[in-house]
Amino acid sequence: MSALAPIAPGLWTDEAEPRLIGGRRASGEIVFPVPDGDAAALVEPVALSRHGTLWSWTTQSFEPKWPYAGPQPFTPYLIGYVELPGEVIVETHIVGAGPADLTIGMAMDLVIIPFNAERSTYAFRPGSSS
Repeated sequence: MSALAPIAPGLWTDEAEPRLIGGRRASGEIVFPVPDGDAAALVEPVALSRHGTLWSWTTQSFEPKWPYAGPQPFTPYLIGYVELPGEVIVETHIVGAGPADLTIGMAMDLVIIPFNAERSTYAFRPGSSS
């Protein structure tokens, strides 16, 4: 786990193996991230699975518009959707792989990575889905 401050409060648990924190609505639907403001009162926080499957992905090959504050100089990166079975589909940065390594449906594991010199963020990498 990273000693860097999280990029935003309440995104993941403070455990040796962190889990993302979603919100369960009264209907049972789970959302991520937990809504803020008045909408936060309408969900119950729930720790999500650390393991999922790759639902879709693409390469971000150009620098996002302001207020992008990622590493400079910009380098292309992978972004995708990981399905946490029975919970939610999470949009995420994908690390530890290149485009040729990815296949839809492959196992993915949550990791916490540096975002910049002060902050950490979450990402998923190819894994065991155990």
